[in-house]
Amino acid sequence: MNSKKREQIFSRLQADNPHPTTELNYRSAFELLVAVILSAQATDKGVNKATDKLFPVANTPEAILKLGLDGLKNYVKTIGLFNSKAENIIKTCEILVNKHQSLVPQTREELEALPGVGRKTANVVLNTAFGQPTMAVDTHIFRVSNRTGIAPGKTVVEVEKNLLKFVPKGYLMDAHHWLILHGRYTCVARKPKCGSCLIEDLCDYKHKTGD
Repeated sequence: MNSKKREQIFSRLQADNPHPTTELNYRSAFELLVAVILSAQATDKGVNKATDKLFPVANTPEAILKLGLDGLKNYVKTIGLFNSKAENIIKTCEILVNKHQSLVPQTREELEALPGVGRKTANVVLNTAFGQPTMAVDTHIFRVSNRTGIAPGKTVVEVEKNLLKFVPKGYLMDAHHWLILHGRYTCVARKPKCGSCLIEDLCDYKHKTGD
């Protein structure tokens, strides 16, 4: 895929959705961090259902530590892998209080040092909370990047690096949101909805459907 096609793709995605953002509910960097930790192998809708009850009660590291592990589990028990996620959140809150003045750090290294925070989670927080042009490559972005030809790669990190290299600079800040939403609702895993796709004529996918 050439740079002209990529420019057209992101121009259309931007025109269709000028201000894309995460579908997780949050009002602070800390709330976003907790929500993203909870979202691993879970739906945003399921996470929001839990955090809509949790955050009015506890939305700071200190408040969650005051809840304690069992108290936190009561709020997140509807989410898959809630036991380990709750333990990670408690440990993360302890580190934030003891090492970061209860603030969410703004570097990848410091974020990835927190329990339950991997590269993808760190990228989401850096981009969405702190406005850094990072690429949080999940299964949707990995699929869309390879299927369309925007930024092919055999690994998540390879796709991330290629997106940072190939996405036109003016679209970098919002690109990962557009790609996630495109993969979630249009370029779906089993049978992409090519017939109703904004970028069908620009996409390199060889097995397009009429849907």
